[in-house]
Amino acid sequence: MIPPPATRQLSTAAERREVLVEAAVAAFAEHGFHGTPTTEIAKAAGISQAYLFRLFPTKSELYVAAVDRCYQRLGDAMRAAAEDASAPGETVLERMGHAYAALLQDPTTLRATLQAFAAASGDDLAIRDAVRRGYGDLIELVQRISGAEGDELRDFVARGMLMTVLAGMDAPAIDAPWARELCGGAMEEKLSATKPAGATTAAD
Repeated sequence: MIPPPATRQLSTAAERREVLVEAAVAAFAEHGFHGTPTTEIAKAAGISQAYLFRLFPTKSELYVAAVDRCYQRLGDAMRAAAEDASAPGETVLERMGHAYAALLQDPTTLRATLQAFAAASGDDLAIRDAVRRGYGDLIELVQRISGAEGDELRDFVARGMLMTVLAGMDAPAIDAPWARELCGGAMEEKLSATKPAGATTAAD
């Protein structure tokens, strides 16, 4: 008896959507919303551009999905850090701060975060709303889990934003008074883990 021909297992639309969002996160992180053609994302995801637009009718909707994915990862990592009691002596806020610093070691995460802020300043209201929503949910998560409020919460958020900007320009590698001042102390310790391989800090 001749066995029936093997049928190729096709991925579901949900699986292809997942692959597409991951490809979009990486591509948008590298080139930004306006600088990334959908043809490039479709190719990276292994699908046609026509199928991309079946899953996401507009480029803006795809970017919103990528933004949502990035903020989901940030939230998951910070939630896990808050629940991890393996670092005795550290407060919940300190553990979440270390988790955020660790995430900045990934160039895609760092660039995606910076690109999202830039895209939110544009004219696309859907993208702006997505960034606002993701950022707001993240702050509310920190506040809810840590109990921080007022100056304590603002200081935590301000330090996180400063870390993001300094890591984005690789400030620890700059031998200048302003860089040494901003990257000094605990900030330098956190940022040293985010610098590219082979880079040196101002203190090296």
